[in-house]
Amino acid sequence: MENPIRQAHSYRAEDYPVDENPWEWWNAFRTICDYNKRLGVALIVSHDVPEMEEIDKWLGEPVRCLILPTTIFLTNKKGYPVLSKAHQVIVKRFAALEVQFILTGATRYQSISFYHNYLDYLWKGCQNDGTIEKFARGYEDYLQCPLQPLMDNLESQTYEIFEKDPVKYREYQNATYEAIKAIIPKIREEERKIVIMVVGAGRGPLVTASLNAAEMAYQEVKVYAVEKNPNAVITLQAFQKNMWKDKVTVVSCDMRDWNPPEKADIIVSELLGSFGDNELSPECLDNVMKFLRDDGINIPQSYTSYIAPMHSSKLYNEVRQLRDKDKHPLAHFETPYVVHLQNKYNIANPKPLFTFKHPNTDVVTDNSRYETKTFQVEQNCVLHGFSGYFMAILYENITLSIEPNTYSPDMFSWFPIFFPIKEPIQLKAGDEIVVHFWRRCDSKKVWYEWCLSKPVPVSIHNSTGRSSTIGL
Repeated sequence: MENPIRQAHSYRAEDYPVDENPWEWWNAFRTICDYNKRLGVALIVSHDVPEMEEIDKWLGEPVRCLILPTTIFLTNKKGYPVLSKAHQVIVKRFAALEVQFILTGATRYQSISFYHNYLDYLWKGCQNDGTIEKFARGYEDYLQCPLQPLMDNLESQTYEIFEKDPVKYREYQNATYEAIKAIIPKIREEERKIVIMVVGAGRGPLVTASLNAAEMAYQEVKVYAVEKNPNAVITLQAFQKNMWKDKVTVVSCDMRDWNPPEKADIIVSELLGSFGDNELSPECLDNVMKFLRDDGINIPQSYTSYIAPMHSSKLYNEVRQLRDKDKHPLAHFETPYVVHLQNKYNIANPKPLFTFKHPNTDVVTDNSRYETKTFQVEQNCVLHGFSGYFMAILYENITLSIEPNTYSPDMFSWFPIFFPIKEPIQLKAGDEIVVHFWRRCDSKKVWYEWCLSKPVPVSIHNSTGRSSTIGL
């Protein structure tokens, strides 16, 4: 890839200093072109392999193809062209973005097909057919509005997708089993069944997990399945009639309005969103904790949201293309999105943001939050927004997480969340990013606000919830 700035200066008599870093002049070029979505990058892979950090940064750019000179190929023992391990890493990293490969230069073998066959072999080796890849195929970097299950009743198809998760319900079953074992000594003298309340029961997978856990522990239980969605209640009632029998009582009611006949030893819920609390689990569970015995157990016990600064030209342009005739054009930059992150560079590791615990022992319940986080910039790059994740402690050491460092393998129920910023911010190595995050609440809705104070001040996004709220 030739440097157009150097080419332009070559026609002038005077000598001008030219930045030799390809990313720097690409960044200048696309900024001058106002991030035109038609712009893409073709990278020539040279003999000298750049540092992995530099490659990571290019993974956040709209790279369309890799140009591979034949001179970088080696000859193996059988006389065929191969790439060094370092060059193979580059090819495999970019193959995940489905870039094109362009071969250039004179062939040193009988047929050009030798190169083609080898690259095809590398490409096929990069195709991951794991659980998450199968589920997420086609959703890479696709912006989705987060679900609002309190405001909207989920469709049967949505339930069906989430119920296929091989990890979530297994871990919920393990957590419920451990909780039942902890409760058994407390009720031994009372000679009664353990009472489990599944609040937000959906179509019943958490009920099934609870019954399985009780069977594993050889303990009789009485389960209340509480669900507000009338369509899901029909499924619950069918399960109760044909399978669960008198072990389960189905309650068609919003958990916040329910008045139970007895208190629970264990309350189980799955009200978590991609950012942990963004589907209003705190507000829901605060209302049902009065159903829990003083020595009872809530599953999950706590959950924490995480944020990290992110460089992604693709996502910035995706947000910019959104249009809504009833909203200001910048409103989309004040809205968080659920997205399967692919074409991005992580500027720094995620840091914990907001934590909620249940039962909440605070004298005055307040689910509003404010935190400031500081991140160090390792290399020149551009800030386009913040990725968000969560980690939940179901019970003791049993967890669910989409936070990259503690991720639960093969779990696909949640994609990360993305908080955009209105204008890209140019960052230099050594800079500090200081971000401020708020979780705001009133009687009808909850919303997030965010802004930066370093390296440059940036106005508060979504102030007063003007662009994006979550309805109670």
